[in-house]
Amino acid sequence: MCSPPSMRRHPLLPLLAAVLVGAAVRAGKIATEVVVPDFVASYLLFIDTYGVFLQSGGGGAFQAVVYNPAGQQDRYYLAVVHAPSKTCVWVANRDAPITDRAAPLRLTARGISAEDPNGTVVWSTPAFASPVAALRLDESGNLALLDGRNRTLWQSFDRPTDVLVSPQRLPVGGFLASAVSDSDYTVGGYRLDVTAADAALTWNGSLYWLLSIDVKSTRDRDGAVASMAVNGTGLYLLAADDTVLIQLPLPDAKLRIVKLGVEGKLVITSYASANATSPSPTDAGFVAPNSGCDLPLSCGALGFCAPNGNASSCTCPPLFASSHDGGCTPADGSKAMTVASCGGAGGDAAPTSYISLGNGVAYYANRFSRPDMVGSNGSSCQALCSGNCSCLGYFYDESSLSCFLVQHQIGSLVNANSRRGDMVGFIKVQSSQSPGSPSGSSSNNSTLIAILLPTIVAFVLVVVVGAVIVVSWRKQERRAGRRASRSRDVQLRRHRSPASDSAHLVYGNDDDGNDIVIPGLPTRFTHEEIEDMTNSFRIKIGAGGFGAVYKGELPDSSAVAVKKIEGVGMQGKREFCTEIAVIGNIRHVNLVRLRGFCVEGQRRLLVYEYMNRGSLDRTLFRPAAGQPLEWKERMEVAIGAARGLAYLHFGCDQRIIHCDVKPENILLADGGQVKIADFGLAKLLTPEQSGLFTTMRGTRGYLAPEWLTNTAITDRTDVYSFGMVLLELVRGRKNRSEHVSDGAGAATGDDSNSSNGTTGSSSRGARSDYFPLMALEGHEAGQYAALADPRLEGKVVAGEVERVVKVGLCCLHEDPQLRPSMAMVAGMLEGTMELWEPRVQSLGFLRLYGRGFAGPADGSGGSGGGIKQAMAGSNGDHTRSGTTTVTTMSGWPSYMSSSQLSGPR
Repeated sequence: MCSPPSMRRHPLLPLLAAVLVGAAVRAGKIATEVVVPDFVASYLLFIDTYGVFLQSGGGGAFQAVVYNPAGQQDRYYLAVVHAPSKTCVWVANRDAPITDRAAPLRLTARGISAEDPNGTVVWSTPAFASPVAALRLDESGNLALLDGRNRTLWQSFDRPTDVLVSPQRLPVGGFLASAVSDSDYTVGGYRLDVTAADAALTWNGSLYWLLSIDVKSTRDRDGAVASMAVNGTGLYLLAADDTVLIQLPLPDAKLRIVKLGVEGKLVITSYASANATSPSPTDAGFVAPNSGCDLPLSCGALGFCAPNGNASSCTCPPLFASSHDGGCTPADGSKAMTVASCGGAGGDAAPTSYISLGNGVAYYANRFSRPDMVGSNGSSCQALCSGNCSCLGYFYDESSLSCFLVQHQIGSLVNANSRRGDMVGFIKVQSSQSPGSPSGSSSNNSTLIAILLPTIVAFVLVVVVGAVIVVSWRKQERRAGRRASRSRDVQLRRHRSPASDSAHLVYGNDDDGNDIVIPGLPTRFTHEEIEDMTNSFRIKIGAGGFGAVYKGELPDSSAVAVKKIEGVGMQGKREFCTEIAVIGNIRHVNLVRLRGFCVEGQRRLLVYEYMNRGSLDRTLFRPAAGQPLEWKERMEVAIGAARGLAYLHFGCDQRIIHCDVKPENILLADGGQVKIADFGLAKLLTPEQSGLFTTMRGTRGYLAPEWLTNTAITDRTDVYSFGMVLLELVRGRKNRSEHVSDGAGAATGDDSNSSNGTTGSSSRGARSDYFPLMALEGHEAGQYAALADPRLEGKVVAGEVERVVKVGLCCLHEDPQLRPSMAMVAGMLEGTMELWEPRVQSLGFLRLYGRGFAGPADGSGGSGGGIKQAMAGSNGDHTRSGTTTVTTMSGWPSYMSSSQLSGPR
């Protein structure tokens, strides 16, 4: 432990200073930094200071206090509090509170002890080899016992409760444990454990978060973890030699408080100084897990958690009803099994059965759990649970034949993230009938059933027939009303608002004759309405892999862009509408909004908001009147697009990987609006067409290396493509310096591959400079300003050019794990996160690509033979509208499944 210089020279000076303030302390005044043995404190003695008896030096940011949280009168603790933020950072006797405000807290030569009113010691420090000379509270909030030679005998930093403060460390095997509530500091069910491999959040032993897979963390290298440290630059997992293994970079701060909350959230708050009363302006407010639905008890036991924007909503599954404790309970009166209820034996044990939770519902912990059985059927899974008294239910994945048991305690339910609804769940219950009920009552029950059953069957039959008649009549009325309403809307130029649609949109009797009910769909238009709003598809503003885009106008005079999906076989209507519901519910300022859709027969159309300045490629590569995009606008485009992609990766309930990030899919509008378009559409293809996915979404010039190797497609694939876009923003031209046609357009969904400079528009025989290689060489030489668009004539911010080039090169690292996440890319571009240095050794492939692109351009993209071999293999260089077909390569391994290509949504 470090001491001030004067203490190191004269070990007894602190003790002498403490004696001078001793009288004042005994009078109930607050001491500074040190108190000495024979000191007694209680809440009553220090009632004028609300229990505070000792404060740290340097302004007293930390205080030692006899603490009664929330004004409790029967629960007092020895605690250390960060006074400016009123945050309790350490508690001594959390499981043995003092029950009376007059009960003493004593400091003697043996240590500290807390007593109850009758003099019984409820908590104390351990025995020491040498006597205690002082109790000291330092400026970092560490409470320590010192001996006469100023050596540390004991300190609170070695025994954390639910908080870490910088520069505190937590060794392997150490943990933080949550409190039961804000007023009861008894150990709760949540823990943050540091293991040899990671830092993990658990609830009663069930894992629900890992630092290594958090979207904001990065792994520097592999190795055994020795400790977790928090300091002014972030949170780190360190090896024994203090080498950083995993890091969570955060904005610089003088003080950082890491707290495991009572609800299981890990919150990191940053302060500009120890005496700051509010978080630093640069504090990003890190919270883990990111989604509230990832918490074990987000909706109580058996409650179903569904994301709702930035919040979440809670409902009960079918056959369940709300319970008084905030969770859900079987609606038939039976009781969900608990570990306590499984101790019965023989005739005293109530019979058990199972209640279905429905399809597409999963358990929060399944994401991190290994299956208890694989290759089994549902009956075997149920039998495994029935044979285990501590099993409270099970989940069975019909696609992977995996069985997951829920044991010991049950938490909340979440969406299974499965289109096919192939995850089913069952909860073990006990009958509400007492196991000791007389058996003679069974004959009476049988007689009663024989009397009532025919009556009930007849009544149900009448109800069903009546319901069929009513539904048929309402369908006819609805069709007639829709025809009349459509006629009036066209005449009066009226249009229904999306808000007028039901949260569960119902439409019926299309060509397949089926009613479809899907939660959260945007406005549905008829094809006739689409034709009317586009004036029979008169103004074509773009064309791409999914089809043409037309400009339209709603009756309220707002402009829209209509994408006519064509040329690909589509899913059934229900699957199509399910995906549209997901896309339509995505709301972000940097993502193009889906305003509606049309599905009639084989017709599929999407209605988007209109972006009047068109796509970035037009503004950047073919500016009107020869005016290049100013540098300030380019930075706004880079930051806005990065934020949009980060939201797709980490802000949505179901992660969406774009897979075709390029300037044509970054749209601009007046007022500095920057929005990502064309996300989520690959999910609209049928499984049989997953082989087309690379053709339609992977654009030459932006494809990450993992598309062409046996590597899973992840969000870091989008990061690579975005890195290419960043370099194009810097230079103001395509990275391959090819000419582009003036054809396609500028509206939402404009992924016109005929205008992206990737087809035969390049002049044969022309030689082009590969700009990513130029950027790498400029970085190695430290010459960044020369890389900027020469049309800007030096009107750039040199530091920002360097930042964008470095971030772009980091995005291009050949190993996906070495690339930053999009959240980190956005932070580095904004300047709120520490700028990474590109790893040149992971960018060597750019030199190979550069040599290949320096050859004569051909009709398929201008790459030389070496690159064509590297990119396509033998007979594999096929193009379609300027995109690269990967899955049709002759001799190339067919490893890309639909889920690998599109990734999680």
